[in-house]
Amino acid sequence: MKIIVPMAGRGSRLRPHTLTVPKPLIPIAGKPIVQRLVEDIAKVAGEEIEEVAFIIGDFGPEIEKSLLQIAEKLGAKGSIYYQNDPLGTAHAIKCAEQSMSGDVVIAFADTLFRADFILDKNSDGVIWVKSVEDPSAFGVVKLDNYGFITDFVEKPQTFVSDLAIIGIYYFNSAEKLMDEINYLMDNDIKNGGEYQLTTALENLRAKGAKFTLGKVNDWMDCGNKNATVETNSKILAYEKEAMAQYPASAQIENSLIIPPCFIGENVKISNSKVGPGVSLGNNTVVVNSNIENSLIQENTQINHGNLSNSMIGNSAQYFGVSREISLGDYSVLDFLSK
Repeated sequence: MKIIVPMAGRGSRLRPHTLTVPKPLIPIAGKPIVQRLVEDIAKVAGEEIEEVAFIIGDFGPEIEKSLLQIAEKLGAKGSIYYQNDPLGTAHAIKCAEQSMSGDVVIAFADTLFRADFILDKNSDGVIWVKSVEDPSAFGVVKLDNYGFITDFVEKPQTFVSDLAIIGIYYFNSAEKLMDEINYLMDNDIKNGGEYQLTTALENLRAKGAKFTLGKVNDWMDCGNKNATVETNSKILAYEKEAMAQYPASAQIENSLIIPPCFIGENVKISNSKVGPGVSLGNNTVVVNSNIENSLIQENTQINHGNLSNSMIGNSAQYFGVSREISLGDYSVLDFLSK
């Protein structure tokens, strides 16, 4: 099986944190979003992953190297493709056409999930869905009495279903999907000005393809700061046993750590209370502070902070008072200087 990961967008709603790092590579509880995604898919698939193909923008060689290493950790071949123009979800998959063969999972790298179902490989495809309160912002599916999908509808303005597609799909024949995507593009068939994957899925269904549901227990968004901080707290809670042991290189003096928390390598904490729901990246220093439900990246300094629901990037410095903040990489915020 192959995993195809479209991730060319930079994540503008998560700025300033995505100005230096693409959103899928932002660490959540110590591990990049996209790495968590492909590892979770591998668990659901229950079989060896042959290849992980990443569809990216102009992210640079260091990020490309990081992505290839994520594939290697799964024992899979890593491939890089480029989507230079944002022409839609079907267009993104077209960019990786060379890897589109056999059975594949396509996963858009802006979401995380928790699921305990087994992948049904007897159907033509499986569509991951979650019931939502406002389906008008999503692609949704309708079902027949046997649980098979009867319709794919992109962002319905009148109610047709509350089962939202979360952006993860299984196909037992990537070649059949590519035939439909090529048909869309050859005939310039767009929805909302873009080539949509849901249009290709509807065409496959109309030709007799049987699609079933993969229902997830939790669908976690990383679209903006608040959602990403909440997702960090949820992942910490799900993995609290694994997070219970802190690295030997961490130095914790006269401080209270309230689990669940992620503490990275060479972290220094003194005279502080940290947790619950806090991630501290490698080499971060926290002094005289109180931090809860926050996501702090690597090489950052926090002094006299009283932070909640906050997100601070890499190599940042915060010297301050009580507040909720979103501070990007290499920034300095100092309320203590005279």
